[in-house]
Amino acid sequence: MSNTFDIQPIGRFVGQSAAIKRPREIGCFSYDDKHQFRLDDSSIRYYYPPNLGADLSRGFDTFEKLDDAADDHLDSLLKTIMALEKETGKRVETNVITWRGMMTKIMGAIFSDRDGFEMNATLFQDTIFIEENHEYKRQSQARQSRQFSQPGRPSQDMMSFWGYKFETLCLLPRPWDETPREYIENRENEIVNNHAQYCSVVQTGIGSTTMVLGGEVDALWDSKPADGGPIKWVELKTSAEIRHDGDLMNLERKLMKFWIQSFLLGVPKIIVGFRTQDGFLKRIEEMDTASIPGTVKRRGKGTWDGNMCINFAAGLLDFLRATIKGDGVWRIRRKERSPAIEVFRIEEAGHGDIISDEFINWRIKLAMDDPLPPPVSEAEPKQESDTEPPVASSSTGTQAAVSTGAYVLGL
Repeated sequence: MSNTFDIQPIGRFVGQSAAIKRPREIGCFSYDDKHQFRLDDSSIRYYYPPNLGADLSRGFDTFEKLDDAADDHLDSLLKTIMALEKETGKRVETNVITWRGMMTKIMGAIFSDRDGFEMNATLFQDTIFIEENHEYKRQSQARQSRQFSQPGRPSQDMMSFWGYKFETLCLLPRPWDETPREYIENRENEIVNNHAQYCSVVQTGIGSTTMVLGGEVDALWDSKPADGGPIKWVELKTSAEIRHDGDLMNLERKLMKFWIQSFLLGVPKIIVGFRTQDGFLKRIEEMDTASIPGTVKRRGKGTWDGNMCINFAAGLLDFLRATIKGDGVWRIRRKERSPAIEVFRIEEAGHGDIISDEFINWRIKLAMDDPLPPPVSEAEPKQESDTEPPVASSSTGTQAAVSTGAYVLGL
C-alpha cells in the first residue's frame, strides 16, 4: 500500500517559515586522493581567488574522475557518528540521519517538477535512515549520458568538468600565508582530481524534525574557530554569464539549489564563477547564503520561495515520521512531473544495506552498556538559542541582498 504526500496545491506552504535550527558541526571525515575514508580533516581546503580569464576546459584530457559506480550507502556518515558516540559515551539523538543531497532533493521538490527521485529508508531505534536508491541514480546517469548535446554546445561531461576545474583554481591545501607563491600561481596546471573531499557532519532541524546530515564542503574562508562557533565555509559554483532573460531565469532556478545546499550545512558564503559559453572564467561573485531567498523574492521572476521550501520540507518530514513505522525498508519516490511523493514498503523485515552491521552492533552494545533511556546528545542544537529567523524576512538578509544579490539578478 502506498501513502502519498501531495505537492499541489503549493499555496498551503505560503507564509512565515517553520522553525529551523542552526546547523552545528558535530564531526567530520575526509576522502583522500584515492577516495579512501579517513576519520579526520586532512582533505580540508582553503579559498584563494582564481585568476580571471582562465580556460576551464584545460586539463579535461587528464581529469582523474571519481568512479561512483559502487553504492557506499551511509557507511562513512555512520562511522563518523559511531566515533562521536564512542568519545561521548552517548547516543546521538535525532529523528533523521541522511546525506545533505537527499534533503536538497526534498526541499527543492516543491519547485522542481521536472526532476524525479527515489530514496530508500528504514527505521532503527526511533531514527529514520535515508539513502539514495542507487539503481535509480545509475539509470538516471545512463539516460543523461545518452543525450546528445546541441550542435556547437559543449558536452555534459565537459560542463561538469568546468565546475571541478573552477574548484581547483580556487583551492589551496593550506591557508594562503602558509602556501608557497609557486603553488598559488601554478593552480591552472594542476591535474583536476575529484577523489579528495572534506565532509562535514552537522546536527540541525526543520520544523519539529531533528536531523544529522553529512555533506561535502568545498573550502574554508579562513580557519575553524577554536571555540566551536560558526564556521566560515565557502561553497564554489559555476554558471553561464548572463546574456538575456532566459539566462537570468536559469540562474534564478540554480540559485535555489545553491541556497538549499549551503543552508542545510550552515555554509554562509557562496562564490560563483561566471563563465563564457566556451568555458573561460569571466568574473567571480560572492553571495551571502542568507540573502539569496530575499533577493529572489523581491527582485526575481518568482520561480521559487525560500520559506515555502522550508515549510514543504517540514511537512514532508512530519509525514515520513508518521508513515515509516516498524521493520523493513521503505521507498520514497517522486516520479518526474508527479504532483505527489509516494512512500511504500519494499521489504517487510530488516534494514537492507542502508545501515551497516558494524553500526547496528555498536548501537546494540551501547544500549546494553546504558540500560537507562539514552540522554539527549550534548551536540543537539538548542531550540532557544539556535532558532533561525524566517528566511525571506530577515533584516540582515534584506540588507545583504542589496549589496550581494542585485547585480546577479541584473536588477
